[in-house]
Amino acid sequence: MLDIVKTQRVNGLDLKALGEVVEAIGADPQQALVAFNVTTRWAGQTRSETTVDGYTIGGQRVARAHKIVADEPYELLGADGAPNPQELLMAAFNACITVGYVAGAALAGITLETLEIRTRGQLDLRGFLGLSDQVPAGYEEIEYEVIMKGDGTPEQFEAIHQNVLKTSPNYFNISRPIRVNATLSVE
Repeated sequence: MLDIVKTQRVNGLDLKALGEVVEAIGADPQQALVAFNVTTRWAGQTRSETTVDGYTIGGQRVARAHKIVADEPYELLGADGAPNPQELLMAAFNACITVGYVAGAALAGITLETLEIRTRGQLDLRGFLGLSDQVPAGYEEIEYEVIMKGDGTPEQFEAIHQNVLKTSPNYFNISRPIRVNATLSVE
């Protein structure tokens, strides 16, 4: 599929550059290793500020500078100055799978007109507040809907959808338990 459109730019993606990345990773699996990290600091009340200062890909550090702000709505004792952590979790999920849908369409030569992902989850605050051991602290399920429009067929869009379910890192992270190793340092 990549060979047909190797020199094109589809949906804003440079398919030649994508092909070069895929070839480099295929030739040297060490180039596939990517590590992300963030640092979050409390900023008063329920507000936190997270800094992104870089990541590592193929053993090389790449510097970046971004800030992500989180807060809770008034009803959850915040100042409603930013999305809350649950909304950011869904935004990160949506952003990740968006890349998969856009890239999948581009590789298939499909020009997208629109792509929208609507994600919803409901949790019971009794778990978070420790009011019931019978209530989980987080989501038991998350639902999402993808709305795509472009010059592809329904079968092509379904194939892209299935590929995203198979290859998206955040779909994988949200849909399966992952080991989380926690440490505490008290100063």
